[in-house]
Amino acid sequence: MEFEDEAFVLSARAHGEAGAIVDLLTATHGRYAAHVAGGGSRKMKPVLQAGAHVGARYRARTSEQLGSAMLEPLGAGPSALFDDPLALAGLSAAAAVAAGALPEREPHPGAFDAFAALATAFDQPAIWPAVFVRFEAGLLEELGFGMDLTRCASTGSMDDLVYVSPRTGRAVSRAAGEPYAERMLKLPPFMLAAQNRLQPGDVGDGLDLTGRFLEQWVFGPLNRPLPPARVWMIDRLREAGRL
Repeated sequence: MEFEDEAFVLSARAHGEAGAIVDLLTATHGRYAAHVAGGGSRKMKPVLQAGAHVGARYRARTSEQLGSAMLEPLGAGPSALFDDPLALAGLSAAAAVAAGALPEREPHPGAFDAFAALATAFDQPAIWPAVFVRFEAGLLEELGFGMDLTRCASTGSMDDLVYVSPRTGRAVSRAAGEPYAERMLKLPPFMLAAQNRLQPGDVGDGLDLTGRFLEQWVFGPLNRPLPPARVWMIDRLREAGRL
């Protein structure tokens, strides 16, 4: 089995004296693990950082076997963000969420496209946290657990949608949800339309929303917690006054 594909590195761990096992999110083949010879070398270290954009040549004797990969960097990757620890935390969190949520060897081109869009946003401090929320919402959609934010679950109205039901993931209007407001999740306006401006607290509400359903529908059934890298990112955003 052989293929060449564009990919993002999700994680890498040492294997043997000089190799590494790398988890890749490929454009057309899904998430693949592979052995990278020489992956422990200083030369390869930048290529194997979480979020690195690479060209991958994968080869395995059988489809069930752990194959090997040769990786070539595509662009500067995480090294371009070394002066922005907060953006690096976001990139690591995105890689950890994708690695934990996506099944192996199952094509998910939408997830790759969402990750690629997020990766290009990290050099824009004012917007990437909101793009991160959209990335997680897109990941839920790609996995078949998308939220329905088009109309009120109770009345069918498309106006004044400000809540999301924590049970169903469907939007709820202000009037229908007000009696149950303490139990509802807040729906930030930017998740309804790209032209809606960010308001203070919107990113935090968005992360609460996507985190709730990632935990409830994806990580929980796998008996996994939400990735620590995501928790770390949220803590850093809060410390920086970005939530």
